[in-house]
Amino acid sequence: MKIIFFGTPQFASEILQKIISKHEVVCVVTTLDTKKGRGKKFLPSNVKETANKLNIPVLQPENLNEKKFIDDLKKFNADLFAVIAFRKLPKEVWEIPNRGTINLHTSLLPNYRGAGPINWVLINGEKTTGITTFFINDKIDTGDIILQKEINITENMTAAQLHNSMIIEGIEIINKTIDCISKNKVKKFTQPKSNGFKKAPKIKKDLLKINWNKSALEVHNLIRGLSPYVDKYTMLSDVSICPSAWFFLNNKRVKIYKASLTDKINHNSTIDTNNKTYLNINFEDKALSIEIIQMEGKKSMEIKQFLQGRKINDKDFIN
Repeated sequence: MKIIFFGTPQFASEILQKIISKHEVVCVVTTLDTKKGRGKKFLPSNVKETANKLNIPVLQPENLNEKKFIDDLKKFNADLFAVIAFRKLPKEVWEIPNRGTINLHTSLLPNYRGAGPINWVLINGEKTTGITTFFINDKIDTGDIILQKEINITENMTAAQLHNSMIIEGIEIINKTIDCISKNKVKKFTQPKSNGFKKAPKIKKDLLKINWNKSALEVHNLIRGLSPYVDKYTMLSDVSICPSAWFFLNNKRVKIYKASLTDKINHNSTIDTNNKTYLNINFEDKALSIEIIQMEGKKSMEIKQFLQGRKINDKDFIN
């Protein structure tokens, strides 16, 4: 089958690289080049960079309803469109291919429809999530489901870690989905209609500031649900997925990348630290142990490094 691939970020780029090894991708559609970095140079999306390396033609429409763009799509005579992390497609676009247009969504639909499923399943403290492929229709994330795969969520899993796990599972499920479609073996099923499913709206800036009046568990889940932490040596650079939770310390904004729940040591203060090896924030039931942070204007660092030469106490903490 001939496939046209729609996508923008690194997540989509990783999946494109694996799709091309098994299937014929005749064109890639992505966003316009955008200004990035201190020099504000126009740079391509991750998907465009990958397409260029693979010598795949690229379309970058400013308007998805534009007649020329739609005509250009039709010239490729594609059997299937595959959409990974892209804008909503107008009906004139998604109804072009004779095998339909499929989308990969990073949740177990119908739960967590929307732009931020990776974040919200963690913020809400879910124990499981998953990945879904479905046929696109005229409403967002509501089309007939093709395949789903469940993913377990561990207690301290971050948004970046879940994101990377989703890439691995996404590669497998999108290839299986394309195989099923090419062999006419799709067993799709309709999503139930209800307003009671959990939603995953776009992450807004006012969510990022930590509210210390919430429970220790709620704050912990917010931190990991916004965290770019993959491991000791790796941070995910995609701020749209990992914008980071923050608070004020010494009147400076501090992002928390990694934390864990622990028992209280000192019950008489909000901030509990020996100013050498640990920095805990006390709640009614538990304490939150801050492990990796980034102070405004500085690089990220482990808490031991941060505490060197500092004396932190309750007066430095601003709720």
